[in-house]
Amino acid sequence: MTETSPTPSRRRAAPMEPDQRRAMIVAAALPLVIEYGSSVSTAKIARAAGIGEGTIFRAFADKDALLAACMAEAVRPDDTVAHLESIALDQPLTARLTEAAEVMRGYMTRMGAIAGALAAAGRLERPAPAKDGRSPDREAGLTAPRAALAALFEPDQDSLRLTPERLADAFQLILMSAGRPGAPDPLTTEELVDLFLNGALTTPGEAR
Repeated sequence: MTETSPTPSRRRAAPMEPDQRRAMIVAAALPLVIEYGSSVSTAKIARAAGIGEGTIFRAFADKDALLAACMAEAVRPDDTVAHLESIALDQPLTARLTEAAEVMRGYMTRMGAIAGALAAAGRLERPAPAKDGRSPDREAGLTAPRAALAALFEPDQDSLRLTPERLADAFQLILMSAGRPGAPDPLTTEELVDLFLNGALTTPGEAR
C-alpha cells in the first residue's frame, strides 16, 4: 500500500496592519475621486480595492475621513522627491530639468485633480492664503520637492546667475503657473525648460 503524504495545510495571509489597510483603500480611491469627485460611492471604492464595504468603515470613521485621506495622499510629496533625487547629476542641466519638470507636472496634476474634484462638490475647505498669496497646504507639499530641485542646479552653480535655491523656487513657480487648468496652448516641457534657461530673446541684448 502506497503512503500518500499529507496535504499541506493552507496558510491564511497575515492580516494587514491598520495603516496598510488605509493606504490600500486610499490608493484604490484616488483615481475614482479624480473621475467622480466626492460623489463616488464607498461601494465602488470597495469593489476597486477588492474588499467589503464594511472594511472601509472599519478603517475610516466616515466617507469624509476617507476623502480627507485622499487629499493628504495627493499632497504628500514622498514619491515625487524620491524620483527627483534619483535624477542623474552627470547629465546636462537641460536634461536634468526636463526630467524634473515632467515629474513635478505629474505631481501637481494629481494634486490639482483631487483638490478640484473635492472643491467642486464643496467638500474641500481651503485655508486662507498667506500674505504672499501662496496656499499653506500646497506650499507645505512643495517645500521638499523644492529642495530636491535645488540639488539639480548645484553641479552647475559656478555658471548660475542666482543660487540653486532661488532658481529652484523660480522654476517651481513657473511649473505651477504653466500647469494651471484651462491654460490655452500650454508650453511643452521642452519649451518651458528652454525658456527658463535661455530667456525669451533669440539673441541677448536685442530688446530695447
